[in-house]
Amino acid sequence: MKIAIAGSGALGCGFGYLMHKAGNEVTLIDQWPAHIDAINSKGLTVDFNGEKGTEMIPAVYPEDVKGEFDLVFTFTKSMQLASMLEKIQPILGEDTKVVCLLNGLGHRQTLMQYVKEENILMGTTVWTAGIDAPGEVHFMGKGPVELQNIHPSGEAAAKEVVALLTDAKLNGVYSDNVLFSIWRKACVNGTLNVLCSILDCNIEEFSKTENSREMMTAIIEEFSLAAKTEGVELDVTETVDYLVEVNKTVGPHYPSMHQDLIQNKRPTEVDYLNGAVAKMAEEHNFEAPTCQIITDLIHAKEDLFGIKR
Repeated sequence: MKIAIAGSGALGCGFGYLMHKAGNEVTLIDQWPAHIDAINSKGLTVDFNGEKGTEMIPAVYPEDVKGEFDLVFTFTKSMQLASMLEKIQPILGEDTKVVCLLNGLGHRQTLMQYVKEENILMGTTVWTAGIDAPGEVHFMGKGPVELQNIHPSGEAAAKEVVALLTDAKLNGVYSDNVLFSIWRKACVNGTLNVLCSILDCNIEEFSKTENSREMMTAIIEEFSLAAKTEGVELDVTETVDYLVEVNKTVGPHYPSMHQDLIQNKRPTEVDYLNGAVAKMAEEHNFEAPTCQIITDLIHAKEDLFGIKR
């Protein structure tokens, strides 16, 4: 299958690497010159669950990608999704399926501005990744990659992509309630990502703090209220228990927001996580003070670092 990875940072490279090794024709699309140059000159090096390998996979800028693709995976940052979709319009054919595995909330609405509804597949992943150097990433995980079509006619295509992911050792699973999974994944990022960034620690270190569960609970209570406005029921205790288990399996990993904000001084996705919940609270008349202060703290950190949003 001819596959494009739209946004080839750490996670996108990990997915692209494994799908390439499984025999698919993969093209990496990104906008970081040093990363693109390194991949094209030396290949993409990935440490996959402790096993390192290098594959020659073409890497291009969005404006330089040619031809139509069967499948496009979006792995941009939330705030970059619309811009990326605008730039790659020429590669989106009548039947090109677009898979969104982005962190955060509200991406379906953005996708529908550029992609036919029947071609959109939404999903979540709990796999983690990081960039070690241009053209070199580490990629860790063994959990599922859940997918579901958002239009009834897209079920067969979604199940085909699930099979492709499974063949690539990415553990594809067809979901019958992907919206719930998206909200639960947002809970992961709305707790672990933001708190590790504010505290400047990795997930394992955070899990050992005395009040980690209480902090996560305060956030999840507000996420639960927001989810209800979209018809999703999030049990607070069950969700916090799930987060505790995630903490145990991920270990000493710095989440993506920490990588962006603390390590690389880049804008964060907080407006699509806690910020989105705070905005929904205003629109639907419920209280979300914890999410609002967390959003303010992350933006204040961006301001202190001189990061432009």
